[in-house]
Amino acid sequence: MLRCGTTTIEAKSGYGLNRATEMKMLRVLRRLGEEGPARIIPTLLSAHTIPPEFADRREQYVSFVAEELILEAAASGLARFCDAFCDDHAFTVDECRIVLAAARSHGLALRIHAEQFRPGTGAALAAELGAATADHLETATEETLARLRAAGVQPVLLPGSVFCLRRTEYPAARAMVEAGLAIVLATDFNPGSSPVPSMPFMLSLACLQMALTPAEALTAATINAAWSLGMGSEIGSLEPGKQADLLIHECADYRELAYFVAAPMRPRVFIAGSEATSRALSS
Repeated sequence: MLRCGTTTIEAKSGYGLNRATEMKMLRVLRRLGEEGPARIIPTLLSAHTIPPEFADRREQYVSFVAEELILEAAASGLARFCDAFCDDHAFTVDECRIVLAAARSHGLALRIHAEQFRPGTGAALAAELGAATADHLETATEETLARLRAAGVQPVLLPGSVFCLRRTEYPAARAMVEAGLAIVLATDFNPGSSPVPSMPFMLSLACLQMALTPAEALTAATINAAWSLGMGSEIGSLEPGKQADLLIHECADYRELAYFVAAPMRPRVFIAGSEATSRALSS
């Protein structure tokens, strides 16, 4: 799964695969990051679903992830974060606690899929363990939001997933902003529930369905996203001392990015001050 920003992508392994496949995916992510030009932040997401062969051996699979796979990913330096999907059809709160606590003990920062379909599925755990982010949060309560705010957990809102699953319950972004949470906006680009790679479309959904202003949506997709990756002092905004990562759109006003829904966008992309778009690379 991809959390796409301007020139930095959080890429996740996972869906509950075997060790060889998980490690291969992480090695591919590292190689892509080395080849550039986009910066790739790798996350281990082996605790996404229980593989069919472990359907009757859940405890064994959780132990495998916590005691073996996380150790190997951390020791090899292939993952920076560890994520877990806490939900009725994925992993329980207790199972996620085992996985994420193990990841933290091995030096990985934490993320969690939480409260996508009902309250009580993981957001409190994110606050308890000091996770960097809690993704989804479509059903999070005001009390839960207060706990996230107190623990410094950033909500990652994924309206593309809501849209593609034909659901109507979008995250309460307006309440989150008013509660002082530094929300993040991302695509959740994946072949299962959000086959949408377009960040401008996420901006449109955020404004139309979640009552954000264009400025709030753009902030969530850039500087807030950078801070959620621990990189807010380096990228995410145009400031002296930061890397010159930027997009140039053919718009008269930044609000057009959200206003023109699903319009083709072909911006010029600059990474560290050098143009990385195809026309520049081919010239």
